[in-house]
Amino acid sequence: MARTPWAPGAAALAGAAQALDAVLSDGRSADAALGAFDAAPERAAIRAIALGTIRWYLRLAPSLEPLLAKPGAVSAPVGALLCVAAHQIEYSRNPPEATVHAAVDAARILKSDRATGFVNAVLRRFVRERISLLARVDQSTAARTAHPGWLIEKLKSAWPTEYGTILAANNAHPPMTLRLDASRTSRAQYLEQLSSAGIESIENQWIASAVTLKHPMAVSALPGFTEGCVSVQDAGAQLAPGLLDMRAGMRVLDACAAPGGKTGHLLEQAPSGVSITAIDIDAGRVARIDENLKRLRRSAQLVVADVSKPETFWDGKPFDRILVDAPCSSTGVIRRHPDIKLLRRPGDIAQFAAGQLAILKAAARMLAPGGRLVYCTCSVLPEENEGLLAVWLGDDPGMHVTDMPGAVGLAPGARDRPLGVQLLPGAEAGTDGFYYACLEKTTTGT
Repeated sequence: MARTPWAPGAAALAGAAQALDAVLSDGRSADAALGAFDAAPERAAIRAIALGTIRWYLRLAPSLEPLLAKPGAVSAPVGALLCVAAHQIEYSRNPPEATVHAAVDAARILKSDRATGFVNAVLRRFVRERISLLARVDQSTAARTAHPGWLIEKLKSAWPTEYGTILAANNAHPPMTLRLDASRTSRAQYLEQLSSAGIESIENQWIASAVTLKHPMAVSALPGFTEGCVSVQDAGAQLAPGLLDMRAGMRVLDACAAPGGKTGHLLEQAPSGVSITAIDIDAGRVARIDENLKRLRRSAQLVVADVSKPETFWDGKPFDRILVDAPCSSTGVIRRHPDIKLLRRPGDIAQFAAGQLAILKAAARMLAPGGRLVYCTCSVLPEENEGLLAVWLGDDPGMHVTDMPGAVGLAPGARDRPLGVQLLPGAEAGTDGFYYACLEKTTTGT
């Protein structure tokens, strides 16, 4: 490894600070911000530090404020650097003194040479005083759990006995769960492949396509990944094809398909003669669907269109099955995408609900009489789930909720709701948070 003039870890701290700054200042997603470092030698470290800091930002930032004479006078890059260094001091096993030294060099990498003395002084005080600093901010539930107050109130209202568990699950590291293509390999065969490769795994007991790794790893090292035999997908997300109940020869629409995980799963489980159309509004995201399907050696009709406007793409021939995995607040997948805590705003929920309602109304128009529509989100908020369906069904007599497995039959720890079933993040099933409901179109009405 080539030697650098910087202290070990300085480049990773600088990269993580830049990624955090892009999220805070530019409103970019963490994935987009971290994409700039895909070719960096420190890519893995940058990602780990940045995501960890984002996860705990709402606890770390307030704990640093008393150490800043004028918090608003600190430049955004330097403020981000202080946070990522504070994360390493509080949450990593690195010696605090080494982190402070690396942070000073990271300031130089960020071309903030004049701030090196300031960074050094603030972080040394944080090392000495962090117990009392964090104890002060931890008096607030929002700071202690690193969640915005408005979201805590929504979770508490929706889940008065479970919200504390949800908050804790959101701050945990998510498992890496795989989806097996049963047409190409059995689970027993794949578990043997993993064992032979020295990869420890756990067999999922309630869905046959899922295996969870004990330790996350690069997908390139997974047996059969390049050949399309296995994909990365949360076990909760793997429930959709079974609920859709596809039959031979049916026309199926994946209405909000990108990046293609559920599209691929539908194709893997589709009976003979099923044709699948996958739609997304963004051309770049449709390109990702195409890439994923090519790896899986599968094909579908891919369409770039706004699914809420069927007149722009639909040929008028009804679909027998429609999957609506609607764009949502993603409050069920915060443990995978902690930037949601920083990027979401209270008003976003109503905007998502309006979009979801428009998509559902359009999907109902394209559904054949007697056809089935599966509605799912990765939200845990009723406004996007059963509350939304209640509004829609009240306005549309042509649609009604139809049979689906009860919570006990769907996944361990799932909760029956007035309409549909909710999985909570990190509950007994260990999945992300997902909502599912099955609906049917009558021969009259819509």
